[in-house]
Amino acid sequence: MKRRFIHIVLFISIVSATFGQTTFYDRFADSALTLTNDKVTYDPAYFSISYPNGDVPSHKGVCTDVIIRAYRKFGVDLQKLIHEDMVANFSIYPNKWGLKRTDKNIDHRRVPNQMKFFERFGTVKKITNNPADYLPGDIVCWNLGGAVTHIGIVSNKKSRDGKRYLIIHNIGAGQVLEDCLFDFKIIGHYRYEK
Repeated sequence: MKRRFIHIVLFISIVSATFGQTTFYDRFADSALTLTNDKVTYDPAYFSISYPNGDVPSHKGVCTDVIIRAYRKFGVDLQKLIHEDMVANFSIYPNKWGLKRTDKNIDHRRVPNQMKFFERFGTVKKITNNPADYLPGDIVCWNLGGAVTHIGIVSNKKSRDGKRYLIIHNIGAGQVLEDCLFDFKIIGHYRYEK
C-alpha cells in the first residue's frame, strides 16, 4: 500500500510539471506584483517596529520593504531571519553605519544587509547584460551612484518590446512596475526560497 501511494505521488508530480505547474519563483513574482496595487509613499524614515513580523506603516516604505512584504506573503520573515543571522555573524555584514550591534528595526531594511543575506542563503546568479538571464522571482540590486543602492524583484510581465521582464520596486514613486532592469549598474542578482 505504501509503495502504491509513493507511485501515485510521483505520477501526480510528473503530471503537474508536464502541464505547467508554476514554481515558487513564478508564484513569488505573481504575489509581488500585487504589491503595486497598494498606495505607498516612499519614506526612508527610521521606524520602531514590532518583532518578529514587524513592518513599517503599510502606506509607507522603501525598496527593501517591497522585498520584505513580498516574502512575508509566503510566511518568510526577513526581519527575523536577517536579525538572527546578524546576531550570530555581525562581523560579516556590511558596517556602513558605524553600528556596534544589531537593530531589529532597520537592519533588514538596508540593501547591503539583504544582499549579504541572499548571498549566504540564496542562489547567487551571474550579472550579465543579457535580459534572458533575469527571470521572474529573481532579486536584483543596483548601484544608483556613489554609495546609493537599490533592490527590486523581476516580475513576470515583459517590456513593450518583449525583450526583458519589468521590475517591481520602490525608487521614490511607491511600489511600482517599471522597465528599468538595465537603467543602473547591477551589483547583485539572487534567488531565494526558504
